[in-house]
Amino acid sequence: MSADINELRRRMEGALKSLHSEFGGLRTGRANASLLDNIQVEAYGSMVMLNTVSNISVPEPRLLSVQVWDKGTVKAVEKAINAAGLGVNAIADGQLVRVPIPELSQERRKELTKIAAKYAEENKVAVRNVRRDGMDALKKAEKDGDISKDDHTRQSEVTQKLTDEFIKKIDDALVIKDKEIMGN
Repeated sequence: MSADINELRRRMEGALKSLHSEFGGLRTGRANASLLDNIQVEAYGSMVMLNTVSNISVPEPRLLSVQVWDKGTVKAVEKAINAAGLGVNAIADGQLVRVPIPELSQERRKELTKIAAKYAEENKVAVRNVRRDGMDALKKAEKDGDISKDDHTRQSEVTQKLTDEFIKKIDDALVIKDKEIMGN
């Protein structure tokens, strides 16, 4: 059997989804709840994810609000956010932890655009690897006599169009992220 175009599409969508997840972790000077996604807090005798002991919201463009459910974990939440290396200074206020997002320096913005470009390139490589797998499956199917040369050519074109579509989506996502980072 030849390459399953739906399977190739699913795998390429996985690369695009991975890129959006990686982009979500880049601090852009605007408050984004995903900034705190990977923070672990010491609570109840073990390490737990921040979102299991609190609710994170964005009340203002440059402020994250972390509503901690248990008073006993407020200090641990504040400490974990400050120790995460995000360049933020969390401040506890009762059961609420405020996380003001500072303005980014121009140098840091340029550094973040390079990181975003690296993420985009890694995910383009992933998409191209999916294309290669699809093309290899088509060659094998033709060699084994499962598909004709014409079918191989047609399906190769479809696979290439799909690849081009996802490479463009990655490039478009990078342009948007760069504008967000640079504050344009």
